[in-house]
Amino acid sequence: MKSCAEFFLFSIFCFSSLFSGCKKYPEMTLEEIDAFRSSASDGILSKTISKPFKDEGWKIGKNGGVWNGTISADPKSFNLLIAERDASTSGILSYLTDSLVDYNYVKREWQARLADFEISTDEKNGTLDVIYTLRDDIFWSFYGNSQQKVKITSDDVVFWYDEIYGDEECASSAYNSRFMAMPDGSEKEITIEKIDSRKFVFHFPRIVAEPILATNMSFGPAFIYKTAKDSGGVSALRQIFSVADDPKKIPSCGKYFLTQYTPGQRIVYEKNPDYWEKDAEGKPIVYPDKKICQIVADNNTSYLLFKQGKIEEYAPAPEQLENLVNGADNFGENGYSVFSSAGNLDAAFWTFNQNPQNSDKKYYGWFTKKEFRQAMSCLLNRERIIRQTYRGLAEPKYSFFPAANKFYNEEIFLQYRFSHAHAQKLLESAGFKKKDDGFLYDQNGNKVEFDLTIVSSSNTLSDIAQIIVDECKKEGIEVNVRQTDFQRLVEQLTSTYDWQSLIIGLSGGTIFPTQGSNVWLSGGNLHMWYPLQKTPATDWEKRIDWLYNEASCIVDEKKAKPYWDEYQKIILEQCPVIYLVRGRSFYALNNRWDMSNVYFDNVGGAETTHIFLK
Repeated sequence: MKSCAEFFLFSIFCFSSLFSGCKKYPEMTLEEIDAFRSSASDGILSKTISKPFKDEGWKIGKNGGVWNGTISADPKSFNLLIAERDASTSGILSYLTDSLVDYNYVKREWQARLADFEISTDEKNGTLDVIYTLRDDIFWSFYGNSQQKVKITSDDVVFWYDEIYGDEECASSAYNSRFMAMPDGSEKEITIEKIDSRKFVFHFPRIVAEPILATNMSFGPAFIYKTAKDSGGVSALRQIFSVADDPKKIPSCGKYFLTQYTPGQRIVYEKNPDYWEKDAEGKPIVYPDKKICQIVADNNTSYLLFKQGKIEEYAPAPEQLENLVNGADNFGENGYSVFSSAGNLDAAFWTFNQNPQNSDKKYYGWFTKKEFRQAMSCLLNRERIIRQTYRGLAEPKYSFFPAANKFYNEEIFLQYRFSHAHAQKLLESAGFKKKDDGFLYDQNGNKVEFDLTIVSSSNTLSDIAQIIVDECKKEGIEVNVRQTDFQRLVEQLTSTYDWQSLIIGLSGGTIFPTQGSNVWLSGGNLHMWYPLQKTPATDWEKRIDWLYNEASCIVDEKKAKPYWDEYQKIILEQCPVIYLVRGRSFYALNNRWDMSNVYFDNVGGAETTHIFLK
């Protein structure tokens, strides 16, 4: 059971807001910084629990109890298609769905969930098939009506893949992932074919290294979504299951039914007795009977609720850690436990708009210069961010792939680290000059001034932005921080493209190098700096496309490694995105829950799927 804290099966990005607040510290030498970070970490970490997931098996739990949690925002809809582009909605609806398979990152293997799978490779023709067979005990169930069950069949998956993901008008984030680049430069589609009511096959026009990753998916009930689309097209499809509808009418194949939604107040879930996954005693592996998630936008309010024992879990901010850890034994009747893990897989990054739609703007000429972006990386004071914002409990992000990725190479790292001297040389080489008035100007005499957009709900990003403003000011660059809400930022990234620079983070991690095809390929709808390119705008983006497409089709890891090495080097050299830092993660949990099945690490986060009351 995932916690009420948001997690995103379909989401495209999210902000990292685990840490907030900004305590100011005096300037320090590198040696003092290292000593500070070490002492800060040691003092806190010694009082926390390290318990990474090791897949050691599960203790059988007992039914009962209510899980109390929070979510950060109201849902925009109860429609799965709309949920793709809204993190809150995606997290809320995730309890009503399930995926075909799951990846066990300890064993490094795919494991069946709704379906088993088989891979068939045709070496002669250079093609590949993935054949899935659905379980025979999975249903779309309806709350309060044990007789109204609809069996899940291949029709659900085929409809979702072809008519949701495959319909460009639906604007699904999965649309681009259906297509593969061929050796001759053409593009072909990964197609799906129904074999029978439980079996279907994905046909790949080319052999690929990770076909399960490319085909794993969740989906909705075709008997509802298809009926709507057939009667009124995509417009009608988007109208079903609005937030005004009774949530109890939404079918579920997941662990819970959504039974109540009170706008601005709470979401209530109740256990789905038909859920397929059972423990050794035949009980559905969803032990709490109910989940109640209050809608709380403010992190400090959530912290107060946790300290009052009104919610079960909390991810603390750095300034709260000492108080949280020291107060564990004095907390209510049970106390609580604080878990810690190494830095997150990924990090938020700073990126610059290079969309030619804005070619008449002054900043376009700056942002499209590699040297300017490199200079901005040199003005990013990660050590200061770690010290002032993360209280020493973070580390700089200099690599592209995280260490958990099998193509991570510790010898490939960012060369453009914090150095005002290096930034000055890069800017001078690109034609920029600092004048007597203290401001930086380009070759055409334009003062260098641009906006930095951040989400308004994150204190952490606000603190980081102010550090960027201060460091850039030292070089005569004026940065104006613009705060906006998440939905407006999504709109700017995906439709209006009227932003200048921004800080954002991607969800999902990059355990596999081919994760993020809609971000790193030039034609992707989330190719942040210039999305949906008809043809690559630059030679380096063209090379990235080729490396990505070729490497993803090489099964032999040793043969694929040179491709992925070059891929990482180009991105770290061109700096289309500039990674910030990887914060250490903390997670507090009320001790009224049995901790036998609870784990916490930097890959899976908080593992509470098998949690039960003491």
